[in-house]
Amino acid sequence: MRPKIESGALVSLAPVTVEELTVGDAVLCKVKGNTYVHLVKALQGGRVQIGNNKGKINGWTRTIYGRVEEIVNP
Repeated sequence: MRPKIESGALVSLAPVTVEELTVGDAVLCKVKGNTYVHLVKALQGGRVQIGNNKGKINGWTRTIYGRVEEIVNP
Protein backbone atom coordinates (compact mmCIF):
# COMPACT_ATOMS: atom_id res chain seq x y z
CA MET A 1 0.00 0.00 0.00
CA ARG A 2 1.43 3.37 -1.01
CA PRO A 3 1.39 6.21 1.50
CA LYS A 4 -0.77 9.24 0.84
CA ILE A 5 2.34 11.41 1.23
CA GLU A 6 5.74 9.97 0.32
CA SER A 7 8.56 10.23 2.87
CA GLY A 8 10.60 13.36 2.18
CA ALA A 9 7.86 15.08 0.15
CA LEU A 10 7.47 18.81 0.69
CA VAL A 11 4.06 19.91 1.93
CA SER A 12 2.45 23.27 2.57
CA LEU A 13 0.79 23.74 5.95
CA ALA A 14 -2.02 25.93 7.21
CA PRO A 15 -2.27 26.96 10.86
CA VAL A 16 -5.05 25.14 12.65
CA THR A 17 -6.39 24.65 16.17
CA VAL A 18 -7.35 21.24 17.53
CA GLU A 19 -11.00 22.35 17.48
CA GLU A 20 -10.83 22.90 13.69
CA LEU A 21 -9.52 19.40 12.91
CA THR A 22 -11.59 16.51 11.60
CA VAL A 23 -10.83 12.80 11.46
CA GLY A 24 -8.87 12.07 8.28
CA ASP A 25 -6.97 15.39 8.17
CA ALA A 26 -3.21 15.11 7.56
CA VAL A 27 -1.28 17.15 10.14
CA LEU A 28 2.28 17.94 11.17
CA CYS A 29 2.48 17.03 14.84
CA LYS A 30 4.74 15.92 17.66
CA VAL A 31 4.22 12.62 19.51
CA LYS A 32 6.60 11.26 22.15
CA GLY A 33 9.36 13.64 21.02
CA ASN A 34 9.08 12.75 17.32
CA THR A 35 7.64 14.97 14.58
CA TYR A 36 5.35 13.33 12.03
CA VAL A 37 3.02 14.10 9.17
CA HIS A 38 0.20 11.72 9.99
CA LEU A 39 -3.55 11.33 9.81
CA VAL A 40 -5.98 12.37 12.53
CA LYS A 41 -7.64 9.16 13.73
CA ALA A 42 -9.67 10.49 16.68
CA LEU A 43 -10.30 13.66 18.67
CA GLN A 44 -10.92 13.76 22.41
CA GLY A 45 -11.03 16.77 24.73
CA GLY A 46 -8.26 18.81 23.08
CA ARG A 47 -6.16 15.76 22.26
CA VAL A 48 -5.56 14.29 18.82
CA GLN A 49 -4.88 10.61 18.11
CA ILE A 50 -2.66 10.19 15.07
CA GLY A 51 -1.75 7.23 12.91
CA ASN A 52 -0.86 6.16 9.39
CA ASN A 53 -3.01 4.97 6.50
CA LYS A 54 -2.13 1.32 7.20
CA GLY A 55 -4.01 1.29 10.52
CA LYS A 56 -1.10 1.88 12.92
CA ILE A 57 -1.85 4.28 15.76
CA ASN A 58 1.12 6.40 16.89
CA GLY A 59 -0.45 7.91 19.98
CA TRP A 60 -2.11 11.02 21.37
CA THR A 61 -0.84 14.58 21.16
CA ARG A 62 -1.86 18.15 21.85
CA THR A 63 1.00 19.56 19.71
CA ILE A 64 -0.25 20.25 16.19
CA TYR A 65 1.92 22.52 14.02
CA GLY A 66 -0.47 22.71 11.06
CA ARG A 67 -2.78 20.90 8.66
CA VAL A 68 -1.38 19.72 5.32
CA GLU A 69 -3.00 21.78 2.58
CA GLU A 70 -0.97 20.69 -0.44
CA ILE A 71 1.70 18.19 -1.42
CA VAL A 72 4.28 20.42 -3.15
CA ASN A 73 6.45 17.73 -4.77
CA PRO A 74 4.78 14.31 -4.73
